[in-house]
Amino acid sequence: MATTPTQAAAPEVDPQHLEAVRKKYAEEAQKRLRPDAVAQFLTLKDANDPRLQALNEDPWADHDALNARPSPIEDSKVYPFFVVGAGFGGLLFAVHAIQSGVATADDIRLVDAAGGFGGTWYWNRYPGLHCDVESYMYLPLLEETGYIPTKKYAPGWEIREHAERIADQWHLQDKTVFRSDVESVTWDDSSELWNISFKERRGPQGSPIISHHVRAQYVYLAAGILTRPQVPRISGLSSFAGPMFHTARWDYGITGGSQKNQVLSGLRDKRVAVIGTAATAIGAIPEIGKYAKELFVFQRTPAYVKPRNQRDTNREDFKATVATKPGWQFDRQINWNSFLTNSAKTGQPDLVSDGWTDQPAYSAMMGSPNQAELDPNSPESIERLVTGFHILDLPNMEAVRSRVDQSVKDPKTAEKLKPWYPSWCKRPTFSDTYLPLFNEPHVHLIDTDGKGPSHATERGLVVGDKEYPVDIIVLSTGFQLANLRAGSPASRIGVKVLGRNGYSLDDKWDNIGAATLHGYLTNGFPNLFFSGSSQATITGNNTMMLNFIAQHVTYMISEAKRRAGTKKRAIIEVTREAEEAHTAEIVKRAPYFSAIAGCTPGYFNGYGAVAADLEGKKKAARGATWSEGTRSFLKYIGDWREEGKLRGLDVTLRSALDAERARL
Repeated sequence: MATTPTQAAAPEVDPQHLEAVRKKYAEEAQKRLRPDAVAQFLTLKDANDPRLQALNEDPWADHDALNARPSPIEDSKVYPFFVVGAGFGGLLFAVHAIQSGVATADDIRLVDAAGGFGGTWYWNRYPGLHCDVESYMYLPLLEETGYIPTKKYAPGWEIREHAERIADQWHLQDKTVFRSDVESVTWDDSSELWNISFKERRGPQGSPIISHHVRAQYVYLAAGILTRPQVPRISGLSSFAGPMFHTARWDYGITGGSQKNQVLSGLRDKRVAVIGTAATAIGAIPEIGKYAKELFVFQRTPAYVKPRNQRDTNREDFKATVATKPGWQFDRQINWNSFLTNSAKTGQPDLVSDGWTDQPAYSAMMGSPNQAELDPNSPESIERLVTGFHILDLPNMEAVRSRVDQSVKDPKTAEKLKPWYPSWCKRPTFSDTYLPLFNEPHVHLIDTDGKGPSHATERGLVVGDKEYPVDIIVLSTGFQLANLRAGSPASRIGVKVLGRNGYSLDDKWDNIGAATLHGYLTNGFPNLFFSGSSQATITGNNTMMLNFIAQHVTYMISEAKRRAGTKKRAIIEVTREAEEAHTAEIVKRAPYFSAIAGCTPGYFNGYGAVAADLEGKKKAARGATWSEGTRSFLKYIGDWREEGKLRGLDVTLRSALDAERARL
C-alpha cells in the first residue's frame, strides 16, 4: 500500500495549562539571560591564566611514538587535497574522495590538533561516555568496514577505535599530521593554489614547535566544533587549591581507572564538585557518584533526561533485522530522521524507536516538510506556528518531568531537576542512572537558580553566600559553540582564511552574513569546501550529515575534474548569483525557526544573543538551516546533481601542475 507524508496529530491539551507552562518556560528562560551571552565563557586555549591554559593540554598523545614516525608532510610541496580535521568529517571526505576515484590516499593530507583520529571522540574519554544516537546509525561506513558495534549505544572508546579502523582501511594513517594547529589558509591568485601554514607541536607545552608551509589544489575544512573546551568566567576559579580538570581532558591520574576500566578508586575519600549538567555530565556524574565520598552537582539549567535502554548487540539478530540489505545504514538514518522532522509516512515502521523518535516537536529545531503557510511579517502567523509546536510538545515534556517525580524521592530535589523548557531548546540526554543517583545521601544537588556558582575560593565553590568545600572540581562546561550558524566556517574552526585579493572569510560573513551554495562553498574562495549546517540541513546524527556533505562535495570535484581531463586542472568557484539565489531560499524559510528565539539560553540560540537591529536580524536569517528537513534538502541538492550541469559553479580549466612545478 502506498504511503503518504504525514505528521503527528496535535494532542488535546488544556489551553489554561498550556498557557501556564509557557509562562513558566518564559520565566525560567529570563532567569538565565545575560547581557554577555556567549562572552560569559572562556575557551581554555585562549585563557591568559596559566593554570586554565594548562587544562587544555592533550593528555592522550603518545609523543614519543608520534615523534618517531616519518613526517607525512614535505614542506613547500603541492598536495591535491588538504583536509583540516581528522575526525569523522575529515575521514569521510578522504574516503569518498578515494572511492570516487578523484584521489588516491597519497593525494590527501590531513592535519589535526589532536594526537590521533576521532575528533571529539579522541578528546572526550570521560567515564560514562556513550553515543547518544544508536551506534548502528552513528558509526559511519559499517557496511564498508563490516564492523558490528558491541552495543546499541557504543561506548566512547569503541567509537574512537572505529575512526582508527577507517583510517587503517583507507591507508590514511601515514597521511595525517597530528598535534598541529592550522593558522592560515591563503589563496594565491597567481598560482591559483592555496598556501597553508600550520604549526606542529612535538610534545607537551614548552616542547619544540615546527612550522610547516604547504600548498594545495583543494582544501576541505572539516574540523569539528566539539573540540575546544570552555569554562564559565567564575571569579577566583584558578585560586582553588585542589585538582581541577575539564571533562574533555579527563584526568584518570587523579580519579583512578581508565577509559576502558572505569573504576574511579582515586575518588573514594574525596569530595567532588561537578559544574554543569548537560550531556557530558549526565554520563559522567553517575560514574563519579559510585566512588566519591561526597558529590556536589552544581546545576544552572536542568537537563531533560530520557531513558537510555542500553543493550548488547546480538550479532545474529543484527544481521537478520538491521543489516538486511545494501544501503541499510542510510535507510535507517533517513527513517529515524523522518520522525525527528515530523514527516514519517503513514504506516511507516519506526526502525530505531528510541527517545528521539517520540518527540515530533523537535522539528521546531530540525525543520519539517509539513509546514503550514507562514506570513513572516504577521505576528499572528508566527504565534500560531509557535503555539502549534508547544501543543505538539507538551505531552513529551510532561512525561519527562513526570519521570523525575518517579525517579527522585525528595520532592524539593525532584522539582529542581525538572526541565522547564520545550524539547527543541536543548539536545536530549539519556540515562537510566542519573536521576536515581540523587536519592543517595552522599549526592547533593546544588541548584543555582539559573546563575551558576558565584565564585570560587581556595577551598571550594560559593553559591550566593554559602561555600561548599570540595577536594576536586570537574568542569563539565562544554565547548565553544558561539555563532554556530552565524559565524563563518573559518571562525567556527579558528583558522584565518583569505580568498581572492586577500579577502577574509570572516569579513565576508561579518559584512553580508552567510553566503554559500548548498552550505558548502562560497564565492571568492575557489576550491575551498567546508562542512556545517548553516544554509544546509541539520540531522540530529552528525556523522550522517558529514557523510552526505562529503559525498556532495566529492561529486562537485569529480565532475569538474572529469571535464578537465588528465591534462588540465579545475578551479571551482560558486558564482555570486548562485550563492545569493540559494541564500534567498534559506531566508524565505527562516521564519519557521521562530520558536527557537524564546528558548532557555544555550548553544542553539547563541545563549540568548539576539540581534537588536534589522540588519543584524537579516544576517541571522541568512545563517539559518533549510527549514523543510533533511529529506527535503537531500532532494534539493540531489535534483541539482541530477541536472549534471554544475549549475551555479564557475569551473575554469588550467594547465595541470607537473611534478617539478609542484615542488617550487
